[in-house]
Amino acid sequence: MEHTIFLDMVVRWKAPIVARVQVEAFTGGAISEKYLANLDSQGLGPEGRFRIGRKVVYPTDKFVKWLESRSVTIPKK
Repeated sequence: MEHTIFLDMVVRWKAPIVARVQVEAFTGGAISEKYLANLDSQGLGPEGRFRIGRKVVYPTDKFVKWLESRSVTIPKK
């Protein structure tokens, strides 16, 4: 993974997983818990999710790769 804002997210998070309820904090509000749950139900969410008790969690590296795949740079006008 090249040095990007996404790599900065991983470095600052320092945990190997991201709980769905923490996705808003992890992404700075760009993705909400409810939106991610809806994407998961459609099979469009990040790969590798699993449950710990009642919490749905994602491996941090797979979650960030998923974010990168959904991101597009907006060109300057």
